Amino acid sequence: MKFGGVIGDTWRESTPWWPADATPPQGAPNVLVIVLDDVGYGQLGCYGSDIRTPNIDRLAASGVRLSNFHTTALCSPTRSCLLTGRNHHSNGMGRVADLALGYPGYSGRIPQRNGMLAEILGNAGYATFAVGKWHLTPDDETHMAASRRSWPTQRGFERWYGFHGGEAHQFVPALFQDNHAITPPDRGDYHLSEDLADRMIRYLGEQRSVSPEQPFFAYFATGACHSPHHAPPEWIDSYSGHFDQGWDAWRDATHARQLGSGLLPGGTELSPRPHWVPAWDSLKEVDQRVGARFMECFAAFLSHADAQIGRVLDFIENELHDLDNTIVVLISDNGASSEGGPKGSINDARIWNGDPAGRRELRARIDEIGTESAHNNYPWGWTMAGNTPFKRWKREVHEGGVADPCIVSWLAGIDATHNGSIRRHFTHVIDILPTLLDLIGIKHPEQINDVVQAPIEGASFAEALRSADAPPHRVTQYFEMLGSRGIYHDGYKAVTFKSLGDMYGDGLDPDAPFDQDVWELYHVAEDFSECHDLSSEQPEKLAELVEIWWQQARAFQVLPLDNRPLAALEAPRHAFVERDHYEFWPDSSIVAENVTVNTRTCFHRITAHVEIAHGEVANGVLIAIGTVLGGWSFHVLDGKLRYAYNRYGAETTVIDSNAEITAGQHRLVCEFRTSPSFSGEVRLFVDDVEVASGSIDRTTPARHSIIGSGLTCGWEQGPAIGPGYKAPFRFNSRLRKVEIAVDGRSALDAPLEFERIMSEQ
Repeated sequence: MKFGGVIGDTWRESTPWWPADATPPQGAPNVLVIVLDDVGYGQLGCYGSDIRTPNIDRLAASGVRLSNFHTTALCSPTRSCLLTGRNHHSNGMGRVADLALGYPGYSGRIPQRNGMLAEILGNAGYATFAVGKWHLTPDDETHMAASRRSWPTQRGFERWYGFHGGEAHQFVPALFQDNHAITPPDRGDYHLSEDLADRMIRYLGEQRSVSPEQPFFAYFATGACHSPHHAPPEWIDSYSGHFDQGWDAWRDATHARQLGSGLLPGGTELSPRPHWVPAWDSLKEVDQRVGARFMECFAAFLSHADAQIGRVLDFIENELHDLDNTIVVLISDNGASSEGGPKGSINDARIWNGDPAGRRELRARIDEIGTESAHNNYPWGWTMAGNTPFKRWKREVHEGGVADPCIVSWLAGIDATHNGSIRRHFTHVIDILPTLLDLIGIKHPEQINDVVQAPIEGASFAEALRSADAPPHRVTQYFEMLGSRGIYHDGYKAVTFKSLGDMYGDGLDPDAPFDQDVWELYHVAEDFSECHDLSSEQPEKLAELVEIWWQQARAFQVLPLDNRPLAALEAPRHAFVERDHYEFWPDSSIVAENVTVNTRTCFHRITAHVEIAHGEVANGVLIAIGTVLGGWSFHVLDGKLRYAYNRYGAETTVIDSNAEITAGQHRLVCEFRTSPSFSGEVRLFVDDVEVASGSIDRTTPARHSIIGSGLTCGWEQGPAIGPGYKAPFRFNSRLRKVEIAVDGRSALDAPLEFERIMSEQ
């Protein structure tokens, strides 16, 4: 920028000048975007549920509900669309960020030419901050040695507090602040949703303390209600017995409320229960109790999150006195999740490892569901019910996967006569960004930070917010997720389900050529819940829509089609190269499991170099991977060497010595030898003297945990991997470093074995 003042030889002949700060439009509204996670179409009170969501419901009562709003069927892709106004494949987010492939539509990195809302509003004079889930950074770029290019503070947010990845332990999360990892507050009543609300309120207060007239853009993405469904015990207790009638009756009642409230078009049918979801009445009474407990935990998680949303809204209204001039948008990122499987899951990592808990174990551990030692996710029946009235669910592009709640409230900008009203316009998540810019009065910039911007692919629905008679803003929208495809065009929708494995007993071959997939056709303008397939009656219309899908696919980087969910794991993009020797130093941050030493499948030797002072009893973790949900910990307890192996929360084996480690310098060693039968032999040494040995009957084949955990040196993330101590259990003597040597030869073909395990699910 050219200097606008005068520079003379001295200050007497000079005139200072500063470039003008960016100034938002006069009276520009604040923007608060709230993103729920894995909350289905029928799970909010204002969308027909009997789950208590009073604060979200009051947003709906003061704003507009969209009854025909759509997402991408998965979290990272939807969030990328929300923040850029472009389709998920245009953003390189054809899948979640962690499953990137070497194609433009699946790179896992949003290009700079697709500027984010925070970048646009920040450059227009807004304060910008994000709190909560991000999941727009590949897993291999979330450690402290990684590039921060895709982190929130490099994409327009001035402040960030939250977590990477798809999910977080709600009692002991792996947290980040701005550009570094942090540990959560250490208090017994901690819950992530409350912490995130605290931080959002703090950021709002700090901003207004200094710049009371500056509008803000606040992005509030709770972890609710992605698994694990954790909530404070009293919230779970409040739903005791509430779901004893089961998912079939609950679904019928929800559908009736949706019709009665006018949310659904009159005559909308309830899609039939699929054959792979058992009737509630077919379950034994003891299994019904387990199923109800799963749903009680989900409902408590959602109601508790709603209360935290209410705290943020109350602060804006009662302390900042600015809720009237705040545009609030609330969405969910995809339909309800089926990842709990047909019976429900007490630890989602077990599904990855081919060992889901059976009914007997779930019955025995019913009281654990919802607690810190469970990574609980409800069974398919509740998934189906959560997406009432639609069929299918998250990861699939029938309406159950892509139709979601969306509420827009702006008391000062949307006529009060429209409050509580419903709009039936077909809308997609890419439409939110252009709508917000339209409401604020900001044009989309041609350049952001000297990067020429790609065209916005969404369309504003601002007129629809103001009038139910507004013309359609979107006539066509494609869908694709993991090979399943759909296309909406002018009131019709064509859709095909692509199998990832015959988990539903349909006999569908996931390896079948894509041109053999069977397309269905629905007139969704009249058949909102996709109950009547018209493909045989209107083959010409179906062919027309399928051709439009291919046109859209070529235009938006959807190709090549790929329904292999494990392809990214078999050929990872990240630059991490396995080696035969690793070194770690104490008190460093968590290193994600997939970018550090793999100890699961090959011989390895751990050597911790310590020095224990005279008169000191050593205690604490030397090195560990994981949490109570799965992993291993090499540590000293009451002066004695110890190793705990936790097989994804199903079984924990402890090998400990009886000899107390003396004062002085020592090498504390753990040798672990694996076998092709998934067993392990462990030997512990102090210097060169063997002090303990033992066997692990069954080891973890695929991944210790899927919940944001990893390797830590000198401490544990927690909850504790093994019994007898409490994380973080930091080593209290001098720990110089820890070395891990591996022989580089796996005892089994890990990718092949992983493929086999997943194919059996």
